[in-house]
Amino acid sequence: MRTYLDHNATTPLRAEARAAMIAAMDVVGNPSSVHAEGRAAKGIVETARAQIADAVGASGADVVFTSGATEAAALALAGRGLQAAPIEHDAVHAWVDPCLPVVDGAVQVDDPAGATVQLANSETGIVQRLPQDLAVSDITQGFGKVPFAFSWSGVGMVFLSAHKFGGPKGVGALIFPQGTDIAAQIKGGGQEMGRRSGTENVVAIAGMGAAAVAAQADLAAGTWDRVAKLRNILETAIEAAEKSTIFVGKGLDRLPNTSCFASPGWKGETQVMAMDLAGFAVSAGSACSSGKVKASRVLQALGFDDDVASSAIRVSLGIETTEDEVMRFVQAWSEKRARRRAA
Repeated sequence: MRTYLDHNATTPLRAEARAAMIAAMDVVGNPSSVHAEGRAAKGIVETARAQIADAVGASGADVVFTSGATEAAALALAGRGLQAAPIEHDAVHAWVDPCLPVVDGAVQVDDPAGATVQLANSETGIVQRLPQDLAVSDITQGFGKVPFAFSWSGVGMVFLSAHKFGGPKGVGALIFPQGTDIAAQIKGGGQEMGRRSGTENVVAIAGMGAAAVAAQADLAAGTWDRVAKLRNILETAIEAAEKSTIFVGKGLDRLPNTSCFASPGWKGETQVMAMDLAGFAVSAGSACSSGKVKASRVLQALGFDDDVASSAIRVSLGIETTEDEVMRFVQAWSEKRARRRAA
């Protein structure tokens, strides 16, 4: 029996998103066509646009659909010369100067208008306090898990990806105030208000809109409070089994579903493979490039040495994760750790 504990990588498709996508599949028109069929497709896109704007607290703002957060990051950041911290996602690092320091998990920003700061880190779950007048924020991991509204955040632009909150893979969005000058990176037919050409992915966009509504409903209902309790149960049990475990970000504001912990001397990739064989899907805190194991630059930026930074894994829970699944993971991990110590 497999247990999926890698929800920060991607989430299962929500029933609401699936239903919206199936309905959209029966609409034949191109949303750029002016006939009835085209208007029907356009209506689906515009409904989703309004759903996402409302869910992000950005009513009246522009929402541009993209192929995901990576493309949205490029649209928001290219040519702007912004500064960022080393803990940002690679999609952000491609366009910024990663020079901002991180102190006790918090990104230090002197010039918010010239910077981009993520809402929450995908690897550690640490949530940032976004400064007013911040130029751009990647809200991909935080959306739907922690309170956020474009209207009161003071951020100039935000972007997100549907598959992180129960929508389909391959669709995302950039959100910004109307009238903002955005230079198109993909040019052609002038779709998406001239900011992103190419026929809209109507089916995926429909799923994203429905997922955004459901995600905000879950947050408002306190669903993630239960998940946070499970995360704490997991960490308490892991610590009891292995006293030397280091929990990254513990005591700081974190995503309710995310536990990043290191067991020095046991490589993260080795842990991931061991847990995969035991039937559990988790992620490594360190990255693997061309077969060469590297320490996590995120953990290094937080001040951890290479041993810790290369021996961390991330367990990320979902709204349907059970306590039984958490405890079975703890048992399997603990047994693997004990065997390794005895070897």
